[in-house]
Amino acid sequence: MLIEINPQNPQQRLINQVVAILLEGGVIAYPTDTFYGIGCDIMNKRAIQKIYQIKQRDSGKPFSFICSDLKHISDYAKVSNYAYKTMRRLLPGPYTFILEGSKLVPKMMLTRRKTAGIRVPDHPICIELVKQLGNPIISTSATTPDGEIFHDPSLLHDYFGNRLDMVIDAGPAPGLPSSVISLIQDIPEIIREGQGDLSGF
Repeated sequence: MLIEINPQNPQQRLINQVVAILLEGGVIAYPTDTFYGIGCDIMNKRAIQKIYQIKQRDSGKPFSFICSDLKHISDYAKVSNYAYKTMRRLLPGPYTFILEGSKLVPKMMLTRRKTAGIRVPDHPICIELVKQLGNPIISTSATTPDGEIFHDPSLLHDYFGNRLDMVIDAGPAPGLPSSVISLIQDIPEIIREGQGDLSGF
């Protein structure tokens, strides 16, 4: 199912429709400030396993997830003063921060080192979905196994077909990856250079 949602002012009725699908264990494609993501409720193991199959990804490599704001991040990760100040300066934005996960994060979403990748994209639709759902949602790029990126949600819809329960059409996405920054033990490390200003590191 393809559903058009206004990227600036997401219609509440349509957001509720998508959240209902997430609550039922559905898998969706949604826009972010980098590219279209594939996601589900972080608390639904079966839905997460479905995303591993769609992405043909090794289950030892956890996906990152989206929180709605800094306060929400502190529920799911251990946030030091340094990490808080750093993230407050840059979020919402095209960054994925690697932090030590809290007990709320399902084990399958943590690396062996108990870390997790967390995003707060600068995009009203995904933030609104997380707020309404009450849980973070999985964030992995909607790409083919060989890495082809979909800028156009209707092409994405055609490619994935019934493997996705819903695709949100909010117009084209930039199609550039987020920058990944580890803040473990307050030692900033740039894991991947992507969008966003990294001059502060």
